Amino acid sequence: MAKRKVIVTIAPTGGMAFKTQNPHLPTQPAEIADDVYRCYNAGASVVALHARRPDDQATCDAGIYLDMNQRIRERCDIVLNNSTGGGVHGDMVRESYPGMWEIVWEERLKGMDAGAEMCTLDATTLNLAFGDHEYLMNTPLTKARELAAGMKARGIKPEWEVFSPTHILQDTTTLINEGLDDGPPFVNLVMNVHRNFQNAMPFSPRYLQMMVDMLPKDSVFCVSGIGPSQLEANISALLLGGHARVGLEDNLYYRHGELATNVQLVERIVRIIREMDMEPATPAEAREIMGLPRRGGVRPRFAC
Repeated sequence: MAKRKVIVTIAPTGGMAFKTQNPHLPTQPAEIADDVYRCYNAGASVVALHARRPDDQATCDAGIYLDMNQRIRERCDIVLNNSTGGGVHGDMVRESYPGMWEIVWEERLKGMDAGAEMCTLDATTLNLAFGDHEYLMNTPLTKARELAAGMKARGIKPEWEVFSPTHILQDTTTLINEGLDDGPPFVNLVMNVHRNFQNAMPFSPRYLQMMVDMLPKDSVFCVSGIGPSQLEANISALLLGGHARVGLEDNLYYRHGELATNVQLVERIVRIIREMDMEPATPAEAREIMGLPRRGGVRPRFAC
């Protein structure tokens, strides 16, 4: 009997943390590409990318994404997934009034224009709190629809990022039912970020089971377990038939008090997958599971 294939997503950078928090965090295109290639060799088949400016601040600049994408594609065939969420600093935010910042919609749209096979789609409105700043990610249904339609026109598969049951049952399901995702839907359940993201869900196996039960029909899913929940959330997802996601975007530590590298986190989850008598999917197998490539859109081709 063939072993179940598990997609391992590596999220190397994110749009929040800095090297002062973990010096292993890659932020520039060359070092991100190097790190992604090491993770690919360790068993990752999808990379969830965030872009940073030369000063390490967050951006969705299509030129920076394209630079990263080309560098990675020259070395391996890992599935490229560019963020349209961006981050909480740099180009991605503007102050709306003292102490309150908004994640800039026009910047988010740029994440679709660098030729990636996938892009994150946060069909969510969230209030975020970091330090003495608050941030609004304002994504009403009209804007979520604009993102989904833009991805479909470009031949991009959305990765639906959801933080609560309502995000699944409302906008995500609505847009999928409108035909804006050809399926199977790929859903990333983001959990344990509730201390900073209003209305987000803490992680527990029980809450994860509840959210999985609410997913649209035929969904493929993984879990972003934030911080110390990363390992437990991944194991729980595997037991429920889901896939794995690790990386410094979600968790800066290997264990309590010990900073991680992206490669360490990939190697550990691959060991666990194999101990559970499963096998990490190759990029080609991941594409088959997720229904890639999309058809009908026009995206830049990269040299191989």
